[in-house]
Amino acid sequence: MTGRPEDHRRKWDRDEFERLAADRLREELELEENKSKKGPPVKRELLKQRDYKVDLDSRLGKSVVINKNTPTSHSGGYYCNVCDCVVKDSINFLDHINGKKHQRNLGMSMKVERSSLDQVKARFQSNKKKLEEKQKDYELEGRLQEAAEEEQRLKEHRRERRKDRKRKLQEDDLDDDVSSGKTNPDIAQIMGFSGFGGSKK
Repeated sequence: MTGRPEDHRRKWDRDEFERLAADRLREELELEENKSKKGPPVKRELLKQRDYKVDLDSRLGKSVVINKNTPTSHSGGYYCNVCDCVVKDSINFLDHINGKKHQRNLGMSMKVERSSLDQVKARFQSNKKKLEEKQKDYELEGRLQEAAEEEQRLKEHRRERRKDRKRKLQEDDLDDDVSSGKTNPDIAQIMGFSGFGGSKK
């Protein structure tokens, strides 16, 4: 006869697998205890307005030579020093700095502080004051501009009056010359005659 086992099923060592399951449970309990020992989750700041201007166009249109040794902050694209990453275009860079990952690295949550009624009223008042100041500045600039234009018109009017006076004086002189029969000797010589025959010699 051949050496066939009587039972063809695979046999498992129950004691070994029970020991492995107990070890796994013990590790899971230790992980949960470590998590609870860390303390409460980190309290993050509420989202607030940026107090600096985002520089998107300082390197616009400039050529930069990039080689293997160039640091990532000077390579092509927009570099985020908080997240240490490079974004290739301005739209994605704005999306990145307004995104959850970047804000978390800055220590902020994505929640916004709720404004009270007094804060809203104060903001309305400050905006109203800014508008009034802008209006006053505009009125002042408008008045200065109108005064300058009026002065320019007066100068132009005076210039025109002077020209008219000169023109009238010249016309009067010509009329007097023609009526008295006087001619300019240079003009008469050029034309080839000495006079119009009005006077006898």
